[in-house]
Amino acid sequence: MNDPLYEKGVANRRFVMGETHVASSTAARTSFSQPLNELAMRYCWGELWSREGVSWKIRSLVCLALLAVQNKPVEFKAHVGGALRNGATHEEIQEVLLQLVIYCGLPTGSQAFRWANEYLAEAQQPQDPAPPST
Repeated sequence: MNDPLYEKGVANRRFVMGETHVASSTAARTSFSQPLNELAMRYCWGELWSREGVSWKIRSLVCLALLAVQNKPVEFKAHVGGALRNGATHEEIQEVLLQLVIYCGLPTGSQAFRWANEYLAEAQQPQDPAPPST
């Protein structure tokens, strides 16, 4: 595919989510889900994640809060890794989750803390590569 926005999206997603996550997700793709993948690569990862209004670290921290509130554990854990790759510290993630407890409730925040702990216990700490150019 010769689509610069799609290609930028693929590069951005590989950086944020990590090669293992992207490879697994790519392997699960079907001809039925391909249009969804193309939409996500172009507009989520290519367009939105390339905007310069806020840093990738802030985007990642916002994603964590939104995914926790929506009760999306698989995506939340993947984005913990993304947040760390984008420069968020454990303390910054913790602070976002504490704020989530107050504004969204103790059960939601407690669950997010459990998910973050699970990710941190299972995952190797990500390297610190430079993000792709936007």
